[in-house]
Amino acid sequence: MSPKTDLGGGTLDVERAYHSNDALSSTMEPSSFSEKMITWARTSDKDYGPPPDGGLEAWGQILWSHFTVCNTWGYVTTFGVFQTHYNQMLSESPSAISWIGSVQVFLLFSIATFSGRASDAGFFRVVWGIGALLVLIGIFMASLSSTYWQLFLSQGLCLGIGSGLMFCPMLSLIPTYFSKHRSLAVGVTAAGSSTGGLVFPAVVNQLLPRIGFPWTMRVLGFLTLSMLLPSLIFFKPRMPPRKGGSIVEWGAFKDPSYLLFSIGMFFAFWGLYVAFFYIGSFAREIIGVDQAISIGLLLIMNGAGMPARILPNIVADRYTGPLNLLIPAILISSIILFCWISVAQTSNLYAFSVFYGIFSACVQSLFPASLTSMTVDLSKIGVRTGMVLTIVSFAALTGSPIAGSLVQRGNGSYLYAQCFAAASMAAGGILVTMARIRKTGPTLNARM
Repeated sequence: MSPKTDLGGGTLDVERAYHSNDALSSTMEPSSFSEKMITWARTSDKDYGPPPDGGLEAWGQILWSHFTVCNTWGYVTTFGVFQTHYNQMLSESPSAISWIGSVQVFLLFSIATFSGRASDAGFFRVVWGIGALLVLIGIFMASLSSTYWQLFLSQGLCLGIGSGLMFCPMLSLIPTYFSKHRSLAVGVTAAGSSTGGLVFPAVVNQLLPRIGFPWTMRVLGFLTLSMLLPSLIFFKPRMPPRKGGSIVEWGAFKDPSYLLFSIGMFFAFWGLYVAFFYIGSFAREIIGVDQAISIGLLLIMNGAGMPARILPNIVADRYTGPLNLLIPAILISSIILFCWISVAQTSNLYAFSVFYGIFSACVQSLFPASLTSMTVDLSKIGVRTGMVLTIVSFAALTGSPIAGSLVQRGNGSYLYAQCFAAASMAAGGILVTMARIRKTGPTLNARM
């Protein structure tokens, strides 16, 4: 009987995978630089043991993952700054401008189905590297853009496609390095969103009035390059390539808990980014603050979320499990969004930014950990993660533009948009609660 290693409930025949790859490598030793590069680009590592759950190499992967999230989701959480600037720069409606950011998020999520499958097949570095290149091209082309369609192509499509190619392969790498401390590792990775959400708006706020939009974007591009280049070099996939299999595993939806979780997260993400996209314009148009304060509110929202992306994951690892914390985080975020309706003063808006920043960050960081905990076979983690991310992508695509249309329909009032965001989050929280009950039963002390 060949030895087997249990990876979070899934079983991997280590000896068979090892000898199969060893036999292959003995007949295909790289003899030229090009062959060595192909070997490096395609996953071929032979360490297929259990997740090390720590160590320099494992935490190094989390650093590179943190940089990946910083330069993908960091630009998403920063889009409120661009939304406010483009409202002044372009003669387009807020709803039309929000499509730039929404398409970016949509592609980030939707491409995950394909990038996740390619990553499972052993092409992690190829997929991630192409994504990094497209992200850089999108940023630098945005610096040359002055019209709506140019920004849509560069910042929306190009940056979005690149982000999607990077995100899911990176996310599926984490469970292969961490099991016991997986939620903490995901939380540190997710904190990259707050890093980008703090650094990028601060750069824009400082440089935009001094050197203008084109060179501000180029500075952002060089910052991104400085983080993505070492990440590409030092990322190290551990799992052997998965042979065959389809891009979509339809059988996963026969699991009611997986199905309910997928639909619930659709509704949660439908309303999640409305505040991030519109907090700046709401502050300027309704409260009457200047541009510096409106950018400061977004900085506060992202900064408040930094510890909330890590601490709940520590609690999840030690005591509760990620799903048990994700549910109250979604429901409390919904309540805070309903409270946004009554905000009429700058001080109240600061309070809203802090509290929503905290609990929305909990949702974003606990979501990937909760998703991976629902997949016991790690050889399918890329596909199953990509499937849920693709479902969520349609919520991210339409949520903010719907909110923008509701602002227009309300003749500049944000009431309908606020109600839409809050109600969507509430529906998501209820459905994810149903998924948890279907998975573990109505018991309160089940760790999940």
